[in-house]
Amino acid sequence: MQDRSLLLQYMGDTPQLRIIDFFLDNPGSDYSKKEIIEYSGISKTTFYNIWEELMQFQILKETRRYGKAQLYAVDSESTLIQKFKALDGELAKHAMERAISQPIPAQ
Repeated sequence: MQDRSLLLQYMGDTPQLRIIDFFLDNPGSDYSKKEIIEYSGISKTTFYNIWEELMQFQILKETRRYGKAQLYAVDSESTLIQKFKALDGELAKHAMERAISQPIPAQ
């Protein structure tokens, strides 16, 4: 996984947040469980330990089948996801304001 996102830096680097962060960075796309595991950088065991929780809290939803694989996407109608999007946006805004206010080093 690349550098930690602002969301993970602020909220903590947990498996649940890695999955949420991955989907927030890839809106409108759907993925198989195998792809979610790979792209979020968590182990298969950890993924299956938290999977029911993600579904129970309506973080993800089933979208379509691709061959034998069920695909999933973020549930953009979920109040929790809307709050995460807002938080992610505020963190980005704060980071940008902080970067702009930093003096440019002389060369």
